[in-house]
Amino acid sequence: MKHTRFLVSISIIAGILAFQSCKREESSISPTTQYLDLPSIPYSYNQNVSNVATLGRVLFYDTHLSVNNAISCATCHKQTLAFSDNVALSRGFENRLTLRNTLPIQNINSNSFIQNVHLFWDGRETDLQDMVLKPVVNHIEMGMRGPGAIEGGINSLPYYPELFTKAYGNSEITASKIAEALAAFTSSIFSFANRFDNYISAGSGLTGQEVQGMNLFFTTYNCNSCHQTTEPNAYQSGGGFVNIGLDLEYTDNGLGKLNGNSADNGKFKIPNLRNIELTAPYMHDGRFATLEEVLDHYSHGIADHPNLDARLQGTDGHAKNMNIPDNDKAAIIAFMKTLTDPFMITDVRFSNPFKTR
Repeated sequence: MKHTRFLVSISIIAGILAFQSCKREESSISPTTQYLDLPSIPYSYNQNVSNVATLGRVLFYDTHLSVNNAISCATCHKQTLAFSDNVALSRGFENRLTLRNTLPIQNINSNSFIQNVHLFWDGRETDLQDMVLKPVVNHIEMGMRGPGAIEGGINSLPYYPELFTKAYGNSEITASKIAEALAAFTSSIFSFANRFDNYISAGSGLTGQEVQGMNLFFTTYNCNSCHQTTEPNAYQSGGGFVNIGLDLEYTDNGLGKLNGNSADNGKFKIPNLRNIELTAPYMHDGRFATLEEVLDHYSHGIADHPNLDARLQGTDGHAKNMNIPDNDKAAIIAFMKTLTDPFMITDVRFSNPFKTR
């Protein structure tokens, strides 16, 4: 009998301890015990713009913008990966796969700075402020059901009244303010501090192999005709739409799917190559795990699609077989790695502000 009472007592105590342990675990991630690491480093010479971008930074990392508090913008856009993801297809709030590979966020601007910037792989958005909430309300990605749900998701959180007041002069939370703040933050993420840019300025700083790769990139294989690494839009999020012969028949027709024009089937946005070393896997569906695989495609894997870009066709009008030698591939990849910006991926202004006490 005493033994039974002892076991019951132990069970009760264990239950209480387990309950308290759960409570401690829950409280450690509760918004009330979080604080924001927001250094006073400006995003802009304009203090108000900096305050709006600071609010956007918090929103970007806040999982409360998803329907079940599971996903933030940063879940699929990781700073260390130039705000891309390291999987072919990311997973949304219910662990379902997204439909396309996550594009990096860098050198992306709203139309107030640069006109006609095409966003998403098919370019279906041209205004950053209109675009930023689309993943939030997407039924796979973050699952919020409209502006009211977006506002309600963060309305009770203790850290937002001060942030909204600093940014907008009052603590009222609206979807339009959220969109503007997210656009301000993402449009502040620039990448142009890399070894290639330094080489263009100073005329030195690259190895012999890297210079060889640069020359091959700009001349022999004409890569720059699409990627325009030294042009003004090199600092944007890419340019133009091309069919590069990934398939003879596409399961995802990209721009053609969007506009219904069969002449655009298989065309996708040309990506920015800044930080390309960090943004694997590659292509709209993430089919290529490495830069070596990408160059293998251009070397001998181009499909003879009817919409194949003319720059990838031979004089006979069919897909080229470039047959790129291995040493040329190695040199081109060495050059592309000079486009890596170590400062952007460690800049505290773009980092996760959420900490726990």
